[in-house]
Amino acid sequence: MTRSKYSAPDESGSVNHRIRGLDAEQRSVRRRRKILEASMDLFAAHGFWGTSIEQICQSAYVGTKAFYEHFESKEACYTALLEQLTAHTQQQVAERAAAVAELPWSQRSPVVVAAFVHAIADDPRVAAVSFGHAGGISPTVERKRRRIRRWAAAFLDAQWSGDPDPDPDRQRRRLALALGAIGGLFELVTDWLCHHDDGADPDTMESLIEDLDRYLTAVAAGRAAAL
Repeated sequence: MTRSKYSAPDESGSVNHRIRGLDAEQRSVRRRRKILEASMDLFAAHGFWGTSIEQICQSAYVGTKAFYEHFESKEACYTALLEQLTAHTQQQVAERAAAVAELPWSQRSPVVVAAFVHAIADDPRVAAVSFGHAGGISPTVERKRRRIRRWAAAFLDAQWSGDPDPDPDRQRRRLALALGAIGGLFELVTDWLCHHDDGADPDTMESLIEDLDRYLTAVAAGRAAAL
């Protein structure tokens, strides 16, 4: 008896056949992953505006129909990629911070900063997509970037002071200072990336870690007086 390459109909009566061992849902997940992988290469190399949907599809070996099954636009694809990269970075930094939570901030700072830098710079594409090419794309992407900064500010505030202050006004001031610190930190990262692209001798990751740690140390030192 010859085994059919088709599986039995599901409860709805439709037939879900497998191709190379993958059912329709698994193939869809695989196509989405390939699209995001291709878009990461292209966005990192050419930026958002220098990349087209057609280029992404060609690089991912999928048709435009498959692209639009997952993303309604290039902007939606970029936003999904940014969310994926941000979630990975947040996880890496949070796990490393938790591992040294008992240390004073002066000792935790270089560890947390190093985790952040390695999360975004071990693969140069991550920093390029998340920082180098992220500005000025659209209001939607900018809102996403602002939410990322606010998460980072809340994380930094917790590293500095622990639990939120029961006084709402004091906690607002705490978060405002942390948000300002994150803005400066992100600007240093962007400048570091630009320095890599301007033909000059690139700074090392170690120099970036040192600069960011020194910057946060200076901000933390003046924070008590501001609060």
